[in-house]
Amino acid sequence: MKISKEEILHIAKLADLELEENEIEKYMLNLQDILNFANIVNNAPVDNLDITIGANEKKNVFRKDEIKVFEDNEALLQNAPSKELNMFKIPKVIN
Repeated sequence: MKISKEEILHIAKLADLELEENEIEKYMLNLQDILNFANIVNNAPVDNLDITIGANEKKNVFRKDEIKVFEDNEALLQNAPSKELNMFKIPKVIN
């Protein structure tokens, strides 16, 4: 599939790009290279290959959710611009 100048200009318009006349040929070549590579990948022989979900078997490791009591509330609140009832006081954000 060959990319035309009109297609590049249409894509540039959709992407809200302002291309100079001397850039259009460069973009045509780059996009053509990308599409050629995608065509190679799409036509790669995959018959008789095992299905692979991931490249490795690592999974997310989650820590146990534990509640910890923080003892030094004064140190925690010492830099607060405003505090009330031993808590941070913030401006109202919802009407």
